[in-house]
Amino acid sequence: MADRNDAWFIAGEVRVVFSRLRRRFREVAAFDELTPSQTVVVSRLAGSEMSSSDLADAERVRPQSMAATVTVLTERGLVERAPDPNDGRRQVLSLSAQGRALVDGTRRTRDEWLAHAVDERLTETERETLAAALPLLDRLAD
Repeated sequence: MADRNDAWFIAGEVRVVFSRLRRRFREVAAFDELTPSQTVVVSRLAGSEMSSSDLADAERVRPQSMAATVTVLTERGLVERAPDPNDGRRQVLSLSAQGRALVDGTRRTRDEWLAHAVDERLTETERETLAAALPLLDRLAD
């Protein structure tokens, strides 16, 4: 049996737990009408404005593929284009009000599900343990 303090064991368990949580988040409040690549773009643009080429680089896809994804999102009213204030040849992409509402609603639904699960399924001591582990998980993510 693996040693529960072994870094390899812990890494595998953390990966499995986060994969299960990610699946549950998708089930709870999926971007039902979006493809996985569209969901990634909307999520990235929720953090900041980006150009299509920056998005393509970040996602390691061809610029043509990203352009097609962005075009669909623009046509659906979720993403807006604007001239780059620093380079008139480029355009920056951002979420429209409709895109922001979609992201905010999805996050709110996921947060509600998770808060309810934490409240209903964990004891006070377990909630304290989970809260104490958050800075450690944050350090791992850096």
